[in-house]
Amino acid sequence: MVDIATRVWNHKWKIDPIVRSLIDTDFYKLLMCQSVFRNKPDTQVTFSLINRTKSIRLAEIIDEGELREQLDHIRSLRLTRGESTWLRGNTFYGKRQMFRPDFMEWFENLQLPPYHLEKRDGQYELTFEGNWPEVMLWEIPALAVLMELRGRAVLHDMKRFELQVLYARGMTKLWEKVEALRQIDGLRLADFGTRRRHSFLWQDWCVRALQEGLGEKFVGTSNCLIAKNRDLEAIGTNAHELPMVYAALAETDAELAQAPYQVLADWHEEHSGNLRIILPDTYGTDGFLKRAPDWLAGWTGIRIDSGDPAAGAETAINWWKDRGEDPTKKLVIFSDGLDVDKIAELQAQFAGRVRISFGWGTLLTNDFRGLTEGDALAPFSLVCKAVSANGRPTVKLSDNPEKAMGPQDQIDRYKRVFDVGEQERMKVVV
Repeated sequence: MVDIATRVWNHKWKIDPIVRSLIDTDFYKLLMCQSVFRNKPDTQVTFSLINRTKSIRLAEIIDEGELREQLDHIRSLRLTRGESTWLRGNTFYGKRQMFRPDFMEWFENLQLPPYHLEKRDGQYELTFEGNWPEVMLWEIPALAVLMELRGRAVLHDMKRFELQVLYARGMTKLWEKVEALRQIDGLRLADFGTRRRHSFLWQDWCVRALQEGLGEKFVGTSNCLIAKNRDLEAIGTNAHELPMVYAALAETDAELAQAPYQVLADWHEEHSGNLRIILPDTYGTDGFLKRAPDWLAGWTGIRIDSGDPAAGAETAINWWKDRGEDPTKKLVIFSDGLDVDKIAELQAQFAGRVRISFGWGTLLTNDFRGLTEGDALAPFSLVCKAVSANGRPTVKLSDNPEKAMGPQDQIDRYKRVFDVGEQERMKVVV
């Protein structure tokens, strides 16, 4: 087992880069990338870093030279032969050759496009522009770099024994969570913690702790590299990025209203009926389900990623019943702001009513709250989103207006088109 504290203390970062592979990313990014590569390869997009936690002034914490060095290293990465073989030949979700030969040939020759970086008002402005399939693959590694560099800055002046104790406390904290989780009957839990992890080594340690501590209750990881290295299931389907860009490309209000369903129609065709999980909250879950075509009710399940998770699950259950579907055969994936107490509460509330799974993110792979002076390692809300497509701004409404993004006039338009009324503001739990 890697001695993480010693690795941190040695500071040998030049031979231990933050992102060490193009598949050190979430599985859903590759699935979406293949769909975009097939359906909208020439769409021009801009992705931008958005720090929702303004009190964390990243440009005053992270050295610009170190940040550029890590980003430049990512641009030097290429898919290795072993990684290509794993993607081409492995079985994902029961399907062999999930990734088509034309997509794999493109991916094997990919170099991520250039980035633009500058400082402004204590924050970094980091943007990526170009063809959608290329630019979208910057999101996860960019976030991982910034999160880990912030952690390295906090830990930089700690001595060896301080670091040993810190990581021992972090490990104990996680293991206590594992011990609580393994008491939950019927639990199905996956690691969704790549984008805001403390570090790659720490995420890998957390995954191995879940493997040992939870056994069959741990169903896999979203991180492709860790899945490959640890012989685990790679977990993931799709995200808000697809409807946000499709919607931005819409020419009329009528096309805008249909954009989220066009995404899923393309997804269905791409995956031949596999990976049929709906993410309904981009422009409001209630309206999405109310206007959804009947064929979507036959899909496997729904992922709930904003708003009150229990309310979202109840909405899904009622929708399935109204459409003549049996909710007990449907899957609800909870993936927003989870920790042990919330996981236990939701499992108890919905056991037997639906099939349940959890995607556990930041508070799995980056929970050092209370372990450093001033809580300097507490996780914070950092995202990297598509902010424009073919020169038009993207919009996200969400079921929690605290997660909304886009120009106010476009937010108002989208609320009108998607008939979104008053929404309850909820604190964003990273």
